[in-house]
Amino acid sequence: MTFDEYQKQAITTDAYGGKGGFLSIAFINKVLGLAGESGEVADKVKKLQRNKDGKINQTDVQELSKELGDVLWYLSAIAHYLGVSLDDLAQQNLDKLFDRKARGVIKSKGDNR
Repeated sequence: MTFDEYQKQAITTDAYGGKGGFLSIAFINKVLGLAGESGEVADKVKKLQRNKDGKINQTDVQELSKELGDVLWYLSAIAHYLGVSLDDLAQQNLDKLFDRKARGVIKSKGDNR
């Protein structure tokens, strides 16, 4: 499955029907959802570090995977609402990272390096 195939299928489960533009209620709902789900991933990792000294088992991996799937859904929906292909988004990100790596600035500070 490609990211674009995922994006096309995932948006069919959107409560807003995938309709709305930038700053619509539907779009804002997705941005807030992404923040919430990302926070759930962070919270699970925090508790695993605190309660289990960072040792995880298959159940922990499955639970984290569920939350990461939710992050992917919200990211995909945000891209949809912006009219951005998830395949293109992934490629643009890799291009940026490989450019930074080639220039030796992967560990540098700032967004535009």
